[in-house]
Amino acid sequence: QLQASGGGLVQAGDSLRLSCVRSGRTFIAYAMGWFRQAPGEERKFVAAISRTGATTSYADSVKGRFTISRDNVRNSVYLQMDSPKPEDTAVYYCAADFSERSVVSGQIVYWGQGTLVTVSS
Repeated sequence: QLQASGGGLVQAGDSLRLSCVRSGRTFIAYAMGWFRQAPGEERKFVAAISRTGATTSYADSVKGRFTISRDNVRNSVYLQMDSPKPEDTAVYYCAADFSERSVVSGQIVYWGQGTLVTVSS
């Protein structure tokens, strides 16, 4: 029900935008978020956005570089990755839950499939 796209190979300092589309008519009922999992590591929180888009939360490691946004007409959530670093290389997953706080804490109802982002130095 969550389809992520936009991953690929990008050079450090360039930009990349990930997209995630949720099928169904209840997109606005969910807060949305992005997580990532690097090789050999656990899946970690990256960013979250409230149901209306009024508030956002970020992991310290991406604050000021990544921006999460959503379009409730297109049932989509986005992750704009500016000035990516090699340490941002990971599989990125979109996620949905009923509140922004739940997403931040990793209490996820729906996971999308991952999209691989590779940042070269």
